Amino acid sequence: MEIFDEKQLKAKKRTKYILITISALFLIFMLVLPLISVIVNSLREGIAFYFEALSTQYVTSALVVTLIATLFAVGVNTFFGIVASWVLTRFEFKGKNVLSTLIDIPFSISPVIAGLAFIMTFGRLGWASPIIEWINETLGTDIQIVFAIPGVVLATIFVTFPFVSREIVPVLNTVGHDEEEAAALMGAGGFKIFRKITFPHIKWALLYGVILCTARALGEFGAVHALSKARGKTFTLPLEIDALYMSGSADSITASFAVSSLLVFIAVIVLVFRNVFEYRTKNKSKKVKSGE
Repeated sequence: MEIFDEKQLKAKKRTKYILITISALFLIFMLVLPLISVIVNSLREGIAFYFEALSTQYVTSALVVTLIATLFAVGVNTFFGIVASWVLTRFEFKGKNVLSTLIDIPFSISPVIAGLAFIMTFGRLGWASPIIEWINETLGTDIQIVFAIPGVVLATIFVTFPFVSREIVPVLNTVGHDEEEAAALMGAGGFKIFRKITFPHIKWALLYGVILCTARALGEFGAVHALSKARGKTFTLPLEIDALYMSGSADSITASFAVSSLLVFIAVIVLVFRNVFEYRTKNKSKKVKSGE
């Protein structure tokens, strides 16, 4: 019996190391080496060319548009994520499952289709076009959504729609609402209950959702590509990278890798914060479950 147990233990260890090796090799070849290749190719022409490529007017404009779209997406989806999570976990109503399903639509629809949907809504042939034209004529404004920054912002909001709410909902379901009901019976107002009881429970999940939303917004390509037209005005960093690479010259290809490396560095920073907050979230969940 002891010999059998020893063989079983050795087989288990062997299986563990084989699986670890396979996972490590997969990550190295599919993730680490391509990212290292981006960094190496970005420095092919030297440090001076690298910083020159990052400081061009097109790249600077693309960075600004990317940051604008990301800030709006994070702000809108953070507010919506908190509200939607509260509604889904604290109230019972008809259509609750439908609302929950609708929130997940961006996960299952191609971003390109989302971009085309906005074009058919706010473009010249869209049903909202007469409304926009009437507003412009009445107020003397020049509001434009498709092929303008508002369209880029809308596309980014759409693709990052579910991230915050989908991190908060499980936490609210786990903690329940007994503390909130007790506070309400003692006379506490709704905002005070949220600030003193609800928010401390969801703060790490909220930050984790914000980080995921930020990472997704920075790298969005498909939906933004459908709604963006002018390089140097409405292009984001992913679109600028594509434009540089597709131009075909050696310098522009190297420049595209330089701009790509900028997104890589931002992604690494975001992932570091994500891991930190994920660790804090897990610890918080363990404490809640243990009743500490």
